[in-house]
Amino acid sequence: MSSIIKIIINFLFLILIQVFILNRVPPLHQFIVPYLYFIFILWLPFSINRVLLLLIAFVFGLSLDYFTGTLGLHAAPCVLIAYVRPFVLSFIIRQETNEISYAAPSFKSMGFTLYALYVALLSVIHNAYLVLIEWLQKGDFLYFLGKTMATTAVSLVLILITEMLLFRKGEFRTNAG
Repeated sequence: MSSIIKIIINFLFLILIQVFILNRVPPLHQFIVPYLYFIFILWLPFSINRVLLLLIAFVFGLSLDYFTGTLGLHAAPCVLIAYVRPFVLSFIIRQETNEISYAAPSFKSMGFTLYALYVALLSVIHNAYLVLIEWLQKGDFLYFLGKTMATTAVSLVLILITEMLLFRKGEFRTNAG
């Protein structure tokens, strides 16, 4: 299957899961909101152009915002993690490692520890920014910290479960375009 078709299927699948399943789960103890949708941005190929990455993240976040009626609330954190993603990747893995053989971030391409660090860092950034936007309306700093930590913990568990259920084979890069 073409990588573009896989990206489109992931786009639709994750939007539908977030909108029709996870958004219908009542918030647990006002802090915990299950977010899984942003894994779409984490799964995009290593070699994707930065401008295209930002554009895809914006369209993805805006699509979720359309369904939830919160224009901009999810688009902003999606664009932020898309912007930070190349820096995080270059920070946690050597350039030679991600250029050698695999096409996209995964357990198989990065190893469990580096992939977990990659997911954890971008999850914290995503959730902190998302909660910050909400916190600016309420102004309670303890609420901000509690909700960021709780939401990030739930997101990490959901991402781990998703990775185990939807075991993605590490796709090798080829020289053919």
